[in-house]
Amino acid sequence: MPAITGWFDRELALRGSLAPRLSHDQAANSTIIEGSAFWIQLNSSCCTVHISDDTVTVISGTPRDGEMRTMTATDVALLLRTSCANNPEPDWNQLRGRFAGVHIDLRRSAVTLVTDRFGVFPLCYSIALSRIAFSDRADSVPLQGPRELYPQAIYNYVYFHVIPAPRTIFRGVQRIEPATRLRLDAAGLHAKSTWQPVFIAKPNFDIKAESERFRVVLQQAVIREATTARMGAFLSGGTDSSTVVGLLSLMSGEPVQSFSIGFEASGYDEISYARLAAQHFKSELHEHYITPAELVRAIPLVAGHYDQPFGNSSALPAYYCARLAREHGIEKLLAGDGGDELFGGNTRYARQKIFNIYQVVPAMMRQRMETMVDSRSARSVPGLRKIVRYVEQARLPMPERMESYNLLDHFGDSSVFTSAFLHAVNISEPRKLQREIYQRSAARSIVDRMLVYDWRFTLADSDLPKVRCTTHLAGAAVGFPFLDDDLVDFSLSLPASMKVRRLRLRHFFKTALSDFLSVETIRKKKHGFGLPFGPWLMRDQELFRFASEALEQLTERGFIRRELVHDLLSTRLNEHSGFYGEMVWILMMLEHWLKRHAPTFKLD
Repeated sequence: MPAITGWFDRELALRGSLAPRLSHDQAANSTIIEGSAFWIQLNSSCCTVHISDDTVTVISGTPRDGEMRTMTATDVALLLRTSCANNPEPDWNQLRGRFAGVHIDLRRSAVTLVTDRFGVFPLCYSIALSRIAFSDRADSVPLQGPRELYPQAIYNYVYFHVIPAPRTIFRGVQRIEPATRLRLDAAGLHAKSTWQPVFIAKPNFDIKAESERFRVVLQQAVIREATTARMGAFLSGGTDSSTVVGLLSLMSGEPVQSFSIGFEASGYDEISYARLAAQHFKSELHEHYITPAELVRAIPLVAGHYDQPFGNSSALPAYYCARLAREHGIEKLLAGDGGDELFGGNTRYARQKIFNIYQVVPAMMRQRMETMVDSRSARSVPGLRKIVRYVEQARLPMPERMESYNLLDHFGDSSVFTSAFLHAVNISEPRKLQREIYQRSAARSIVDRMLVYDWRFTLADSDLPKVRCTTHLAGAAVGFPFLDDDLVDFSLSLPASMKVRRLRLRHFFKTALSDFLSVETIRKKKHGFGLPFGPWLMRDQELFRFASEALEQLTERGFIRRELVHDLLSTRLNEHSGFYGEMVWILMMLEHWLKRHAPTFKLD
């Protein structure tokens, strides 16, 4: 069931509302709060509630105060009531931590929905006249009319492999963006940011002193997330997951239960790094090697568990890893997500620094280079081809330059979608959203601007839902120490050159932990739980048949071209199974989500 679902009607509230009534459904483990102007149902195991004669406050997750102490809904309600003494509406900016909140104020006939800095705990909503309906799941927002799929969201999904906020797959249902307060009151519906990252690098940066401070802040972040006795950790063998395991070991003084996934596929299996990290920190490592047959069994389950189509291919390994942990009695797993995006660990950060050099080349020289690039003869000269490719990318503006390898752009819209579908969508919307998010940042450094961009598209829209939802499906909870507010604030004080120094990724992070992590871990290139789906398609007949059937069924819905599916399965996979297998994956996951949530959907 959803964590939170409900509605609030402002017109009904203006007529006068009964005091909130609370009831419990022990069998469903749910609590219902209702009045004549509202109704809320919440999952008692993951939410807290506070009610008074004229307010209702519901919280999922773990909000924290300025001292980083965990707060209940009662604590939050008191804080909001205090803040209203001198303000017309509650001040949510004081709250930290990972949480989502709903606050109904019957005195003012108002309701507020709020999300944390990274949207770890999402909230979706729909407006119909004076009523706002909401839920943490897009498919559970209580609508007054039929639930319709939105073609634009399907296009965005194929472009991004997920559906970024504020869109959802359902027409008229939107997802609140991270760090946003949405309020319905006498002034109407209005949204306001509760937090904007401000990068202020410390002058005269003392790397030794800051390294010591960093390790303290990082240790405290892990301690705050270690909330149960049966703790464990994901362990890919990279710097982030290894650091979490190491700090858990220091904190507990006992061998940490860690969990990793392997693949019988050349170039994908990196479980040896997980073993090295486990040995280094004396962790008890549990391993599982995924097989193609397990993919066939789990894909419908995982795809259908999400509230809207979700195409991050690491979701399946994350699910099997979390399931392995649950089988060993683990109640909560700690994940290393966020470290790359805070401290400069993705290869594109270094790559874009190289391309950005082009922007400081004198204008006259750039003009000559571009004239050469635009000449067909230059492309045929072997020695000039690399220069041509460099200039072609370098002269693109950001963030378009980062998206030059987009799968949908590679194929072309008209090769993927039917003409009827393309007439129903705005193909420029994804790029417009990317530009908007990139331009929101006031950071001066290109590295810091890319970090903020990735906080939204990589973390909030993709990696965090991947881990959170699959871990929940496996029956466990998850914590993200690297998203701790104090640690995020610390990262904002780092000079960009300490994150990516020349072309060295995570320079400060690796320097600060050089005597804590093993040499092999520090030198390891980023990979994670990347799934060898394309190579497996080419060698496993059952998996190939399973994927082919899904794609053929998808074409029956009238928006994906049959020619694309034939080209993918008969030609493209033979050319590059890893690259083109990703397109097969996102289309297959889309079809399996539709089978579960909208089996009769077709493009009219």
